[in-house]
Amino acid sequence: MENLTQSELDERVALIKRFKVLLKQQRDKFQEYLTVLEKQETSIENENADVLLAHTELEQEVVSGIMNLQKVIVPMSEIYKQKNAGSVASNEREDVNSLQSDLEDLKNKVLVQNEKNRSLLKTHIGQLRGQIASFKNPYKNIRSVYAEKQTMGNLIAVEA
Repeated sequence: MENLTQSELDERVALIKRFKVLLKQQRDKFQEYLTVLEKQETSIENENADVLLAHTELEQEVVSGIMNLQKVIVPMSEIYKQKNAGSVASNEREDVNSLQSDLEDLKNKVLVQNEKNRSLLKTHIGQLRGQIASFKNPYKNIRSVYAEKQTMGNLIAVEA
């Protein structure tokens, strides 16, 4: 093990703590995203367009938050790997590894739920298209009273 000064050790500890906080935040965001997707599935099944729209807007906000966290986590992960290769306490390393594995599990669950919602939406859209195609226009081939030309007089008799 290499000899570290107290300031280097403090820096590494602070890095690990910050990295753990970011991973926890991202895990919470993914959990929130999974919850939104599960509720979205219910609204798709219930054909509730207003609730589906609200869930879609919420989903966009959550995804935006995840992307912003990811912009910080990726460089932080690289720094963590470089600086803390062998000098991290085993319990800290286990905590980080545990958080990363939880995060991967949540990502996989989100992908599965997202695919499930997509297939439900495709099925629902197909059904709607079928319903629209089966509608018959009751006024087809019937002339409108407004489209007919009516004969009107051309001459006006004016008496004075």
